[in-house]
Amino acid sequence: MRTQRQVVDYSLQKRAVLRELLAGRIGTYDVCDASPYLKNAARFHGEPTDHRCPICRSENLIHVHYIYGDELKQSAGQARTRAELPVLAMTLREFQVFVVEVCPGCDWNHLVEQFLLGRDSLAGEAEDAGESVAANGSTTRRGREAQR
Repeated sequence: MRTQRQVVDYSLQKRAVLRELLAGRIGTYDVCDASPYLKNAARFHGEPTDHRCPICRSENLIHVHYIYGDELKQSAGQARTRAELPVLAMTLREFQVFVVEVCPGCDWNHLVEQFLLGRDSLAGEAEDAGESVAANGSTTRRGREAQR
């Protein structure tokens, strides 16, 4: 997969929620509230993991990848399999991926991480325009042909 940029890891927030749960300050109904849409996305587009659910400890967690971006248009907000992400990263300039972990048994869910994927904005624009700039600042023949 293309390199992930601007990665945000939510493991500290997850540990804080679990600590609050174990201390009794919040209940399991507050954290085990996966929507039917999220559970369906986990079933059809999710990626099984080797990690046990921190609440029920009987099921393995499933990671669901949601994509958002201006270039996605109607596809924004859809769940995608991990195998689809590299293809999208090569075709789109930039989009954001949110990874949510879901337990199919007790409905635990939590945002795991978010990151950007896609072609590099500056390099992608130059490639799209088909120009390359010479050392003296003039465009090459290929670049002039693309400008016509």
